Amino acid sequence: MNITCFADLAKSAKAMKSKPVVAVVEAQDEHTVQSIVTAANDGVIQPILIGDSMKIRALIEKFGAFPMDFEIIASNDSKSSMKLAVDLIHSGDAAALMKGSINTSEFMKAVIDERNELMAGGRLSLAGLFETSAYHKLFAISDMAINTYPDFESKRAIVENAVGMLNTLGIDRPKVAILSSIEAVNPKIHDTVDADALKKMNELGKIKNCVIEGPISFDLATSSEAAKIKGYISPIAGDADLLIVPDLVAGNILAKCLTGMAGAQTAGTVLGAVVPVILTSRSAAPSDKYHSIALAAVLGKH
Repeated sequence: MNITCFADLAKSAKAMKSKPVVAVVEAQDEHTVQSIVTAANDGVIQPILIGDSMKIRALIEKFGAFPMDFEIIASNDSKSSMKLAVDLIHSGDAAALMKGSINTSEFMKAVIDERNELMAGGRLSLAGLFETSAYHKLFAISDMAINTYPDFESKRAIVENAVGMLNTLGIDRPKVAILSSIEAVNPKIHDTVDADALKKMNELGKIKNCVIEGPISFDLATSSEAAKIKGYISPIAGDADLLIVPDLVAGNILAKCLTGMAGAQTAGTVLGAVVPVILTSRSAAPSDKYHSIALAAVLGKH
């Protein structure tokens, strides 16, 4: 399997013989139901929709499907919906979680709650895939939603989680750019110190299955022309597969610039839990939610 674009991702998900069951928490959200109906019709997943059953049925009908073709579990509030979803995971009746209209903080608080036993033992991070005509290939960014100001060990986990995702998608040795504002190590800019340390760990074989460069600026990581003009030589220059941002704020701004101004399509998933966790913004386009569902389906298979 070699995923080079979102069309490849969807094709791979559709080709799976066993379709993962996804528990959707507070599913009464228009974009969520639209993406779920499309994914179900395409044979990507089998959804279980939890929440306001009347609203869910109405939305299913709005998008040209029949409510009787979907498993719907009625719930009175978001807390109950989340508990029902967790129970489905532990009973083996669902293999992935998806956020609907539930607040992100409430959803993620339940995921990391030790009593729910959804953690795989490491650190959680969110990785996003991006496809835009402004760049020559599919690429990933992490972390722009979970780790606010990650320390060094958290950054290492963010790298390893995202590299594992890209390895699963067929990129054996992804080119990883540890982003900062400059390319030199400056003790006054702590991000550059962490970036240099991550690069050295990679060179020593302590971070595997990838090639790391850092610190490196965004333009040098994504533009071979910029690297040529600045005389910057690196195998990552202009060809990064994965961009690691210094903190959540930088990642959030970068992701929204790519989607808002560069017209990027996206997919995102939380890594480090025992099952794929689909975490998309309530304002995300249906296509972005669909791609995220397909990504979770493919990752869950492996």
